[in-house]
Amino acid sequence: MNNSRNHQLGPFERLALMFGGEGGKGTACLASTTENYKKYFAELLGTFALVFVGSGCVCADYYLIKSGSQGFGLLGIAIAFGFVVVAVAYSLGYISGAHINPAVTVSMVATKRMNPGVGVMYIFSQIAGATFAGYLLKLLFPEALASVFLGTCVLGSSVSISQAIVMEAVITFLLVFVVFATVIDKRSTPALAGLAIGFVVLFGVMVGGAISGGSMNPARVFGPAFASGHFANHYVWWIGPIIGGLFAGFTYDLFFSEKKKKLPLVSGTVHKKSVNRMRKSNNGKLGNRRPSLA
Repeated sequence: MNNSRNHQLGPFERLALMFGGEGGKGTACLASTTENYKKYFAELLGTFALVFVGSGCVCADYYLIKSGSQGFGLLGIAIAFGFVVVAVAYSLGYISGAHINPAVTVSMVATKRMNPGVGVMYIFSQIAGATFAGYLLKLLFPEALASVFLGTCVLGSSVSISQAIVMEAVITFLLVFVVFATVIDKRSTPALAGLAIGFVVLFGVMVGGAISGGSMNPARVFGPAFASGHFANHYVWWIGPIIGGLFAGFTYDLFFSEKKKKLPLVSGTVHKKSVNRMRKSNNGKLGNRRPSLA
């Protein structure tokens, strides 16, 4: 029956289902697809801002030092990364959730908080935004191309591959854990979520900067790397953050997320009405308090 139904779908319906739409017919299906593309564009724009500001500070720091001025240093660069994340979280979070990070998106998909098709498009959008920012930095800071590789991450002096992967996994675990605790869990205070996430990014860059660059974000590394052509040990910044993000998501689900509550055994019509109300408010899933991010 499902196969025969799929054969009857029009182009808009197929497009919506392919990229996480809610289905339906005609204009309703097109509306769901358009709504998803707003989220994809928000992810592209947010990741662009992250890379342009954060990696741009790395390039600007090189220019300042080269001219004999005092550069921003690791603290200044960490502050730039942290506060641009705060800005993006508050300006775009209500549209797409402001993942701006494939490690966050993968953890959402793995814990069944996001449709896999939407997750793929999120990651594609993040990489596109980071790449666009990388090429813009290449245009604006040409001398930073061969020196700091447009702000992409590199291994610290005498740092091994395993050390860098562990560092990225640990700091990304902390980042994604805070995302789950402040954004996903409805028991938290959402007004403080952006600040909490931004400060974790700031501290992560400070701690991991000398070891692995403190990326916590594969897209943030990929954009400048693609524009500069510098892919030395690039897999480090995919393996570490994704492992850390997955571990954080499953850890929060297992130990800290709110468990589904059982209904009290009450007889009579009052119980039936309360069950119906809960089913309507939770789309037929009793006790499901996880927000829909896609």
